[in-house]
Amino acid sequence: MNAKYERQLKKGVLEIIVLQLLSKEKMYGYQLIMTMKELSQGMFEMREGTLYPILYRLEDDGLVKSEWSEQKDKEISRKYYKITEDGQKTLIELRSLWHDFSKNVNQILGDNDDE
Repeated sequence: MNAKYERQLKKGVLEIIVLQLLSKEKMYGYQLIMTMKELSQGMFEMREGTLYPILYRLEDDGLVKSEWSEQKDKEISRKYYKITEDGQKTLIELRSLWHDFSKNVNQILGDNDDE
């Protein structure tokens, strides 16, 4: 597959994927990266340099908030991200938009599973 086009397709869905994962539980960055990779069977293999700007943007928009964990014994403190109430509402809207978007793209491509 042409890597340029694959990157463009992936770029458009990263925010909704991050919000969806954070709707299940609060996570720190590396945990998000590994969960995304595992659930997508390796399709979404993200680097920290890609993830953190997304998290910062979502945080600036009030859709997620971050908090540091308390350091226990030799365990390091981690910055956890969790979805906000506005983030939950936005996720619902984005999921609906994604459903409509993918349905229409599939229709154009001739991949109608809905019929």
